Amino acid sequence: MHARPQRELATAHAARNASGARVDLLVVSQMVKPGAKVLDVGCGDGELLKILTETKDVDGRGIEISREGVNLCVAKGLAVIQGDADTDLADYPDDAFDYVILSQTLQATWQPRVVLEHMLRIGERAIVSFPNFGHWKMRLKLLFLGRMPRTKNLPDTWYDTQNIHFCTIRDFRDLCNEVGVKMEAAVALNAWGGKLRINVPWWFWNLFGEQAVFLLSRKR
Repeated sequence: MHARPQRELATAHAARNASGARVDLLVVSQMVKPGAKVLDVGCGDGELLKILTETKDVDGRGIEISREGVNLCVAKGLAVIQGDADTDLADYPDDAFDYVILSQTLQATWQPRVVLEHMLRIGERAIVSFPNFGHWKMRLKLLFLGRMPRTKNLPDTWYDTQNIHFCTIRDFRDLCNEVGVKMEAAVALNAWGGKLRINVPWWFWNLFGEQAVFLLSRKR
Protein backbone atom coordinates (compact mmCIF):
# COMPACT_ATOMS: atom_id res chain seq x y z
CA MET A 1 0.00 0.00 0.00
CA HIS A 2 1.33 3.42 -0.92
CA ALA A 3 2.02 5.73 1.98
CA ARG A 4 0.77 8.89 0.32
CA PRO A 5 -2.73 10.22 1.16
CA GLN A 6 -5.29 9.91 -1.61
CA ARG A 7 -7.05 13.22 -1.31
CA GLU A 8 -5.64 16.66 -2.08
CA LEU A 9 -5.55 18.62 1.17
CA ALA A 10 -6.49 21.73 -0.77
CA THR A 11 -10.11 20.57 -0.93
CA ALA A 12 -10.39 22.42 2.37
CA HIS A 13 -10.35 25.57 0.21
CA ALA A 14 -13.07 24.32 -2.17
CA ALA A 15 -16.17 26.47 -2.70
CA ARG A 16 -18.87 25.96 -0.08
CA ASN A 17 -22.50 27.02 0.16
CA ALA A 18 -24.10 29.08 2.91
CA SER A 19 -24.50 26.04 5.17
CA GLY A 20 -20.82 25.14 4.82
CA ALA A 21 -21.17 22.13 2.52
CA ARG A 22 -18.72 21.73 -0.36
CA VAL A 23 -20.52 22.60 -3.60
CA ASP A 24 -18.81 19.88 -5.65
CA LEU A 25 -19.93 17.23 -3.16
CA LEU A 26 -23.51 18.48 -3.38
CA VAL A 27 -23.32 18.16 -7.18
CA VAL A 28 -22.10 14.58 -6.75
CA SER A 29 -24.88 13.79 -4.29
CA GLN A 30 -27.51 15.06 -6.74
CA MET A 31 -26.39 12.37 -9.21
CA VAL A 32 -27.05 9.54 -6.73
CA LYS A 33 -30.49 7.93 -6.47
CA PRO A 34 -32.02 7.51 -3.00
CA GLY A 35 -31.41 4.17 -1.32
CA ALA A 36 -28.52 3.24 -3.61
CA LYS A 37 -25.56 1.11 -2.62
CA VAL A 38 -22.50 3.37 -2.81
CA LEU A 39 -18.74 2.97 -2.54
CA ASP A 40 -16.78 6.20 -1.98
CA VAL A 41 -13.16 5.64 -3.02
CA GLY A 42 -10.65 7.90 -1.29
CA CYS A 43 -13.41 9.19 0.98
CA GLY A 44 -11.18 11.45 3.07
CA ASP A 45 -12.92 12.58 6.25
CA GLY A 46 -16.27 11.13 5.09
CA GLU A 47 -17.99 14.43 4.27
CA LEU A 48 -19.58 13.07 1.07
CA LEU A 49 -20.65 9.78 2.66
CA LYS A 50 -22.25 11.74 5.49
CA ILE A 51 -24.19 13.88 3.01
CA LEU A 52 -25.37 10.82 1.08
CA THR A 53 -26.36 8.95 4.23
CA GLU A 54 -28.36 11.86 5.63
CA THR A 55 -30.00 13.13 2.43
CA LYS A 56 -30.25 10.05 0.19
CA ASP A 57 -30.50 7.21 2.74
CA VAL A 58 -27.81 5.28 0.87
CA ASP A 59 -26.09 2.08 1.92
CA GLY A 60 -22.68 3.75 1.96
CA ARG A 61 -19.21 2.23 2.18
CA GLY A 62 -15.83 3.91 1.85
CA ILE A 63 -12.13 3.18 1.46
CA GLU A 64 -9.47 5.67 2.45
CA ILE A 65 -5.70 5.29 2.42
CA SER A 66 -4.89 7.48 5.42
CA ARG A 67 -5.42 6.13 8.91
CA GLU A 68 -6.36 9.63 10.08
CA GLY A 69 -9.14 9.79 7.48
CA VAL A 70 -10.44 6.34 8.43
CA ASN A 71 -10.54 7.33 12.10
CA LEU A 72 -12.48 10.51 11.31
CA CYS A 73 -15.01 8.50 9.27
CA VAL A 74 -15.45 5.84 11.93
CA ALA A 75 -16.00 8.57 14.53
CA LYS A 76 -18.90 9.78 12.37
CA GLY A 77 -20.42 6.29 12.34
CA LEU A 78 -19.45 5.58 8.72
CA ALA A 79 -18.46 2.16 7.35
CA VAL A 80 -14.97 2.90 6.06
CA ILE A 81 -11.88 0.71 5.77
CA GLN A 82 -8.28 1.55 5.01
CA GLY A 83 -7.36 0.83 1.40
CA ASP A 84 -5.69 2.10 -1.77
CA ALA A 85 -7.64 2.82 -4.96
CA ASP A 86 -4.70 1.74 -7.12
CA THR A 87 -4.46 -1.75 -5.65
CA ASP A 88 -7.56 -2.68 -3.66
CA LEU A 89 -10.38 -2.10 -6.16
CA ALA A 90 -9.28 -5.27 -7.95
CA ASP A 91 -10.49 -7.27 -4.92
CA TYR A 92 -14.11 -6.13 -5.25
CA PRO A 93 -16.55 -8.39 -7.18
CA ASP A 94 -18.38 -7.31 -10.32
CA ASP A 95 -21.59 -5.29 -9.91
CA ALA A 96 -21.17 -4.94 -6.15
CA PHE A 97 -22.47 -1.35 -6.02
CA ASP A 98 -24.93 0.96 -7.76
CA TYR A 99 -22.43 3.85 -7.69
CA VAL A 100 -18.68 4.01 -7.22
CA ILE A 101 -17.49 7.55 -6.51
CA LEU A 102 -14.02 9.02 -6.90
CA SER A 103 -14.11 12.62 -5.70
CA GLN A 104 -11.04 14.85 -6.21
CA THR A 105 -8.80 11.78 -6.18
CA LEU A 106 -8.32 10.63 -9.79
CA GLN A 107 -5.33 12.91 -10.35
CA ALA A 108 -3.61 11.43 -7.27
CA THR A 109 -3.77 7.80 -8.48
CA TRP A 110 -0.91 5.99 -10.17
CA GLN A 111 -3.08 4.35 -12.84
CA PRO A 112 -6.16 6.51 -13.54
CA ARG A 113 -7.37 4.38 -16.47
CA VAL A 114 -7.16 1.13 -14.49
CA VAL A 115 -8.94 2.75 -11.55
CA LEU A 116 -11.73 3.99 -13.83
CA GLU A 117 -12.12 0.56 -15.43
CA HIS A 118 -12.41 -1.10 -12.01
CA MET A 119 -14.97 1.48 -10.91
CA LEU A 120 -17.20 0.63 -13.86
CA ARG A 121 -16.68 -3.09 -13.31
CA ILE A 122 -17.74 -3.11 -9.67
CA GLY A 123 -20.40 -0.40 -10.01
CA GLU A 124 -23.33 0.10 -12.36
CA ARG A 125 -22.36 3.78 -12.53
CA ALA A 126 -19.28 5.80 -11.65
CA ILE A 127 -19.07 9.42 -10.55
CA VAL A 128 -15.72 11.15 -10.96
CA SER A 129 -14.79 14.70 -9.98
CA PHE A 130 -11.41 16.36 -10.43
CA PRO A 131 -9.70 19.76 -10.64
CA ASN A 132 -9.26 21.03 -14.19
CA PHE A 133 -5.62 21.78 -14.99
CA GLY A 134 -6.72 23.36 -18.27
CA HIS A 135 -8.29 26.36 -16.49
CA TRP A 136 -7.23 29.74 -17.87
CA LYS A 137 -5.44 30.72 -14.63
CA MET A 138 -3.24 27.64 -14.93
CA ARG A 139 -2.43 28.44 -18.55
CA LEU A 140 -1.54 32.06 -17.84
CA LYS A 141 0.79 31.19 -14.99
CA LEU A 142 2.61 28.67 -17.14
CA LEU A 143 2.78 31.12 -20.05
CA PHE A 144 3.94 34.24 -18.20
CA LEU A 145 5.70 32.87 -15.12
CA GLY A 146 7.08 29.67 -16.61
CA ARG A 147 6.33 27.79 -13.39
CA MET A 148 3.90 25.08 -12.34
CA PRO A 149 0.71 26.91 -11.32
CA ARG A 150 -0.55 27.30 -7.76
CA THR A 151 -4.13 28.37 -7.06
CA LYS A 152 -6.45 28.62 -4.07
CA ASN A 153 -7.78 25.13 -4.77
CA LEU A 154 -4.33 23.71 -5.59
CA PRO A 155 -1.90 25.63 -3.37
CA ASP A 156 0.90 23.05 -3.10
CA THR A 157 4.22 23.41 -4.90
CA TRP A 158 5.07 20.97 -7.70
CA TYR A 159 7.43 19.00 -5.43
CA ASP A 160 4.98 18.81 -2.53
CA THR A 161 1.69 17.99 -4.25
CA GLN A 162 -0.19 14.71 -4.10
CA ASN A 163 -1.28 15.15 -7.72
CA ILE A 164 0.79 12.98 -10.07
CA HIS A 165 -1.39 12.93 -13.20
CA PHE A 166 -2.40 16.42 -14.28
CA CYS A 167 -5.70 16.23 -16.12
CA THR A 168 -7.93 18.65 -18.04
CA ILE A 169 -11.63 18.25 -18.80
CA ARG A 170 -10.71 17.50 -22.40
CA ASP A 171 -8.19 14.86 -21.28
CA PHE A 172 -10.83 13.12 -19.18
CA ARG A 173 -13.32 13.10 -22.05
CA ASP A 174 -10.68 11.47 -24.23
CA LEU A 175 -10.04 8.85 -21.54
CA CYS A 176 -13.75 8.07 -21.35
CA ASN A 177 -13.83 7.56 -25.12
CA GLU A 178 -10.79 5.28 -24.98
CA VAL A 179 -12.24 3.19 -22.16
CA GLY A 180 -15.59 3.08 -23.96
CA VAL A 181 -17.92 4.46 -21.31
CA LYS A 182 -21.13 6.43 -21.61
CA MET A 183 -21.17 9.97 -20.22
CA GLU A 184 -24.66 10.30 -18.74
CA ALA A 185 -24.12 13.75 -17.23
CA ALA A 186 -21.37 16.30 -16.72
CA VAL A 187 -21.09 19.48 -14.69
CA ALA A 188 -18.33 22.11 -14.71
CA LEU A 189 -17.94 24.51 -11.77
CA ASN A 190 -16.26 27.90 -11.71
CA ALA A 191 -14.06 29.21 -8.89
CA TRP A 192 -17.12 30.16 -6.78
CA GLY A 193 -18.87 26.82 -7.22
CA GLY A 194 -21.29 28.10 -9.85
CA LYS A 195 -22.31 25.76 -12.66
CA LEU A 196 -21.23 26.71 -16.18
CA ARG A 197 -23.99 26.60 -18.78
CA ILE A 198 -24.55 23.14 -20.22
CA ASN A 199 -25.09 24.41 -23.77
CA VAL A 200 -21.65 25.96 -24.17
CA PRO A 201 -18.96 24.06 -26.15
CA TRP A 202 -16.49 21.77 -24.37
CA TRP A 203 -13.57 24.11 -24.98
CA PHE A 204 -15.38 26.73 -22.87
CA TRP A 205 -15.65 24.26 -19.97
CA ASN A 206 -12.00 23.35 -20.42
CA LEU A 207 -11.00 27.01 -20.25
CA PHE A 208 -13.26 28.34 -17.50
CA GLY A 209 -14.17 25.33 -15.36
CA GLU A 210 -12.07 24.91 -12.21
CA GLN A 211 -13.66 21.56 -11.39
CA ALA A 212 -15.66 18.96 -13.28
CA VAL A 213 -18.03 16.18 -12.20
CA PHE A 214 -18.92 13.29 -14.54
CA LEU A 215 -21.61 10.61 -14.19
CA LEU A 216 -20.54 7.55 -16.19
CA SER A 217 -21.93 4.14 -17.04
CA ARG A 218 -20.94 1.21 -19.22
CA LYS A 219 -21.97 1.23 -22.85
CA ARG A 220 -24.52 -1.48 -23.46
